[in-house]
Amino acid sequence: MKLHRNLVFAVIDALNLIFNEDEYADKVVEKVLKFDKRWGSRDRGFIAETTYEIVRWKRLYTEIAEVKAPYSRPNLFRIWAVWAVLKGIELPDWKQIEPTPTRRIKGRFDELSKIRKFKESIPDWIDEVGEKALGDKKWTKEINALNKQAEVVLRVNTLKTTKANLQKALLEENIVANPIKGYPDTLTLTERANVFRTEAFKKGMFEMQDASSQLVGHFLDVKPGQRVVDTCAGAGGKALHIAALMENKGQLIALDIYGNKLKELKRRAKRDGAHNIETREIDSTKVIKKLYNSADRVLIDAPCTGLGVLKRNPDAKWKLQPEFLDKITKTQQEILQSYSRIVKSGGKLVYATCSILPQENNDQVIAFLASEAGKDFTLVKENKVYASDSGYDGFYMALLEKK
Repeated sequence: MKLHRNLVFAVIDALNLIFNEDEYADKVVEKVLKFDKRWGSRDRGFIAETTYEIVRWKRLYTEIAEVKAPYSRPNLFRIWAVWAVLKGIELPDWKQIEPTPTRRIKGRFDELSKIRKFKESIPDWIDEVGEKALGDKKWTKEINALNKQAEVVLRVNTLKTTKANLQKALLEENIVANPIKGYPDTLTLTERANVFRTEAFKKGMFEMQDASSQLVGHFLDVKPGQRVVDTCAGAGGKALHIAALMENKGQLIALDIYGNKLKELKRRAKRDGAHNIETREIDSTKVIKKLYNSADRVLIDAPCTGLGVLKRNPDAKWKLQPEFLDKITKTQQEILQSYSRIVKSGGKLVYATCSILPQENNDQVIAFLASEAGKDFTLVKENKVYASDSGYDGFYMALLEKK
């Protein structure tokens, strides 16, 4: 593999912003890829994938490189050199790269790979929380699966096309996509590609959405013509799916506390031809109160630690702090207590998170059902999705019915 200096330097720049400036990996990669318009898809792929891989294995690589935060530029080159050696890439003769003890790197790697927190490159506290929550065996399997690179998964927009037609349209642009058994609206790419540049995307024929996330829309059991409220809609990944499942009939109210996310949802809805979505920013408690006892279906896709989506957000491992878990579990229960009041008698509610921790999931549902606000609800079913079983993101969803 021939290494190009400007591509490696771009990776170093990206790592500096992520590790030292605490910026989000996806935003940094987006920014860095704009540095040079002459870079082709291969060059861009090298920068993005190398950056993500080093972010994912940060603890392991920094331990082997014997460097500590804040990382100087020579430190970042040392981390990069560890990545290259472990990949079997011959190091170039550049002045930025010090003499690198290749054998020692491999020896340290073998040694550290016997200890889970280094092997899976996770902070001590996450390792402890995970083991306590899932047990040693399950947690070891799960964190290993969450460290695999996420596949590119698409959701067919059934308002505009069919699975077969989308496959055909992508093939015309040299992109091979295959269906996945058990996921009705899903295609997965055989090779990574920038799908956002395709004509199929511009025409609103699909959205990028993980297979596990797509299960939530189906779990909500929506019917055309209903009144549905998505209480934490964000930029609308699940709302757009629900609109398609409703066949654009009925009313879908998308709520969020962030107005800028709802603007993005509106833009996406226009492209997707989802006409039954109405956005409302939660800027006071009145917004929720106005909706009490009015909806056939309510989705609470609650804010969470995001431990189930580390495949696609590996930097979350380093941004999460132990106190956040205590804070977010309080928030989750408050949201359940308040937003559940939107469900009308005979209606249904789905509580979902992209976490694998019981304290954010089943424990929240149990606490809610035992409370005054939850006394009229019963648990119909729940689905605990693990990356180690499905190959996709870790998720939780519970379907509750109001008497």
